[in-house]
Amino acid sequence: MELIQEQPDLAAYLAADEAIDHAHPLVRETADAFWTVTDGDAYAYAEAVFEYVRDAVPHSADSGDPRVSWRASDVLATRNGICYAKSHALAALLRAQGIPAALCYQLLADDDGSNPVVHGLVALRLPGTETWARVDPRGNKPGVDARFSLDAEQLAFPVRPELGEIDYPELYAAPHPAALKALQDSADRPRLWENLPTGL
Repeated sequence: MELIQEQPDLAAYLAADEAIDHAHPLVRETADAFWTVTDGDAYAYAEAVFEYVRDAVPHSADSGDPRVSWRASDVLATRNGICYAKSHALAALLRAQGIPAALCYQLLADDDGSNPVVHGLVALRLPGTETWARVDPRGNKPGVDARFSLDAEQLAFPVRPELGEIDYPELYAAPHPAALKALQDSADRPRLWENLPTGL
């Protein structure tokens, strides 16, 4: 699949916004700590922050946490979030050290093709490269084994076209309005489940 930049200017994928708030002190502190540990190597840094968000910030559906976070800084502070929120956190940590990061989405469904829902993940482009690579910081569990790979994707949920599942090719510089609205309009996770978008 060819990934398509929504914004032609790569600088858009380094910008801060209300959700990807990488100027926030906690995001900066976290980014700087990982940058130091990885000796400023962009690949090692990107892999380290991916694994941090994947493993140290539980997906709230797995942990049972009812709180809804949506700003990157809040995700890191509460160690909680669903796929969209965790993607905001990873994008913020990447952008904080000058690595272009995009938000991208899939449409997933149950095993019988029912109950479609939009799933969020991240694409990144290491400095000096011409290609984007998608990674999924959702968080692993039995049956889900997402890994950091810039060559062959290893996402949490490879799509099943026969069930109507879709890989959306667009790379968004800011969260998709449908995903952001679902997060912002939900007082708790049960309400969020009712508000999740069923398509883009």
